[in-house]
Amino acid sequence: MEKTIYVKNMVCDRCIKVLRDELQKISVEVIQIKLGEIQVNLKKGQQDQLVKVVEDNGFSIIDSEPLRIVEQVKITLVKLLDELPLILHENLSVYLSKKLNQDYAKVSKVFSVTEKITIEKYFIKLKIEKVKELIQANTQNFSEISQLLDYSNANHLSRQFKKETGMSLSMYKSQQENFRNSLDQIV
Repeated sequence: MEKTIYVKNMVCDRCIKVLRDELQKISVEVIQIKLGEIQVNLKKGQQDQLVKVVEDNGFSIIDSEPLRIVEQVKITLVKLLDELPLILHENLSVYLSKKLNQDYAKVSKVFSVTEKITIEKYFIKLKIEKVKELIQANTQNFSEISQLLDYSNANHLSRQFKKETGMSLSMYKSQQENFRNSLDQIV
């Protein structure tokens, strides 16, 4: 039986690989797999095995429309930050509405109620994690990082970074520890 399963916390290509490999081990036929979604052809009795594999690997099954919308927003925003420089030719609300093919007011309300944070604030948190990643890569200076992430200037980035992390960009860079948050843990 062909079935589409929606999965929470898939944030990167490694997540796809892990689930594909683990499902193959239990002989589940994977038709297609992408962030947040697995299309499978299940044989009798494989549903419980599939759920176990998903949960044993730190993911969970999404079984409601509001949670599916929230996960689609998260995945869309994570993908947006995968390709730098970040170039939005329209407001984030318009971009998400087009990408999700849904009314932004509905998407925004569902997201805020479910996650207890606005989409805009969530996106800022994602951008700050990307800044941390770029600082640790040590290939760009702060001005270049601010341009890559579409900040108006390095000062804007610096203020937002300090507000979110409690430390300056320079202080973060001088730390030897990794203070990055996993993308699936950002709320």
